Amino acid sequence: MKRIITLILLVIITTAGIKAQSFRAGIKAGGNLTKIDGESFNQGFQLAYQVGGFAEIDFNKKWGIQPEVLWSQSATKSATFNTIFFPDQNIKLDYLSIPVLLRYNLGSLVTLNAGPQFGILLNKNDNLLQNGQTAFKSGDFAMVGGLQLNFKYLRVYGRYAIGLNNLNDINNQNNWKSQQIQLGIGLRF
Repeated sequence: MKRIITLILLVIITTAGIKAQSFRAGIKAGGNLTKIDGESFNQGFQLAYQVGGFAEIDFNKKWGIQPEVLWSQSATKSATFNTIFFPDQNIKLDYLSIPVLLRYNLGSLVTLNAGPQFGILLNKNDNLLQNGQTAFKSGDFAMVGGLQLNFKYLRVYGRYAIGLNNLNDINNQNNWKSQQIQLGIGLRF
């Protein structure tokens, strides 16, 4: 499945690059405010981080795509009264996130972004569970929407990502879905 997703993304990026009017690449970093919805977790947002690279491929002055590859961390805390995790335990999940965002340029300064984000879990954290099982599924699929400010070489962005699939790999009794607010800066080359 991971190979199919990677192949599809490469075809999209290659095709887009051939037809693009402009191509820009860069690096980015920022903070994530994350939480996982479900009765096993506290409902507050926790601070985590992200870092990676991006490409801006514009088809014309208004439309384009923005594929990215990010190491993105999600953080949450287990609930006080919990039968799955140890109580009040900090949980950190590292993902290789691949958002492929549609770009709509409102002008030279503001860009709206929206699209899917595929996440591949890099650490399973088997030791988090009281019984040593794998707790989280190996992938996350989310929809992302946000706004980006474009200065000459600097990008400032804010986004909201909502998970669409159940992350629970233990049982089907509880749905665990991710939410993330992403804030950061990028430098284009």
